[in-house]
Amino acid sequence: MSERHNCPCSSQCALQSSLSSIGGKWKLPILCSLSSNGSSRYNELLHNVQGISNTMLSQTLKEMERDHLILRKEYLEVPVRVEYELSEKSKKLQPILHELIQWAIE
Repeated sequence: MSERHNCPCSSQCALQSSLSSIGGKWKLPILCSLSSNGSSRYNELLHNVQGISNTMLSQTLKEMERDHLILRKEYLEVPVRVEYELSEKSKKLQPILHELIQWAIE
């Protein structure tokens, strides 16, 4: 009978935590859009991320802001203007995502 072994760091696995923060259907497309287009307003993201609903975009942006993946800048204008951009944490992630793209292509 073979013995099963769990990941030794399963209770606080940094890899699982990292993948959880960028996982889901919409986070990578949002990161890709912000990486390609720079700072963007809500409606620009809604247009650039094909297939996402208003509800999902709003929810995902809140999660990404909570996880420090994006920065939300609110300008006190009338009407209020809000822009989203990559955080330093997400900028550090970009080379890793490019490596994943290359791995997938190969």
